[in-house]
Amino acid sequence: MTGQETPDTSADAAIALAHRLLDAAREGDGATLCRYLDAGVPATLTNAAGDSLVMLAAYNGHSSVVADLLARGADPEAANDRGQTPLAGAVFKGYADVVKVLLDAGADPDAGTPSARDAAGMFGRPDMLELFP
Repeated sequence: MTGQETPDTSADAAIALAHRLLDAAREGDGATLCRYLDAGVPATLTNAAGDSLVMLAAYNGHSSVVADLLARGADPEAANDRGQTPLAGAVFKGYADVVKVLLDAGADPDAGTPSARDAAGMFGRPDMLELFP
């Protein structure tokens, strides 16, 4: 630096906060997520791979966090950059409680690549297929 330049601390702080919130979704820290979402952080926040907060919470089995995110405007069908949906992730992992929350919010078992329905078949999860309309 030449002495006249200042680091962009606001951008660094925003990136650090985004990482913290993405980690909170993975870890099931609903209190942290809700506090920031209620303060104005968008429920549509994604990581570099397009994984939404809902995707991360769903994939890690945090049904109450998924419900909280959906109640604050998160999209139950937000696919990541590979076309995977939160519902397909929950089916793959076998989280019936998360699947039910997503279905109740309108998630389509036929959306995404592979769809949740296809994932249930591919990964031998007939119990998940029984949850679909």
